[in-house]
Amino acid sequence: MSAPSVEVRLVKAGRTKIRYPAEVLADDGTRITVRAPWAADGVRDFGFVRFEPGDVFTEHYWRDRWYAVKEVRTGDGALKGWYCDVTRPASVGGREVVVEDLDLDLWVSADGSEVLRLDEDEFAASGLAERDPAAAAAALAALDALEALARAGALPDALAGGPGTGSR
Repeated sequence: MSAPSVEVRLVKAGRTKIRYPAEVLADDGTRITVRAPWAADGVRDFGFVRFEPGDVFTEHYWRDRWYAVKEVRTGDGALKGWYCDVTRPASVGGREVVVEDLDLDLWVSADGSEVLRLDEDEFAASGLAERDPAAAAAALAALDALEALARAGALPDALAGGPGTGSR
């Protein structure tokens, strides 16, 4: 019997940024974990990591946290690292997982030596702080929490619901 599938839809500024099919690995009612191949066309080179065809993403979405964490591996299983998106809590319904991207991201290399806050300029330019100050504060708190987990070397363990992973 095959695992159930869903469509993951990432929304930004009210528009669908990307959508792709994913296999559901687990869903405990609070967190849904899915696996999907790299969904964009071609290679995306960020300088600190390259996402490319064959890469596999194990993605963790929470219904009560303001982030998603994506473990990134090569096609042969080598860990590249974790790409963390700051999002509103995920909406899961039927066969769809919808998350709203809030422009803030965090990259953590496989060995933990690189912890990079990304796109803070895009977040500032988005106007979220003016439109929805509470959401902006929650987003910044989520980024800070993710960075603290990463710098403590706790990010992989946090995915299992370990210490320091309370609702944000």
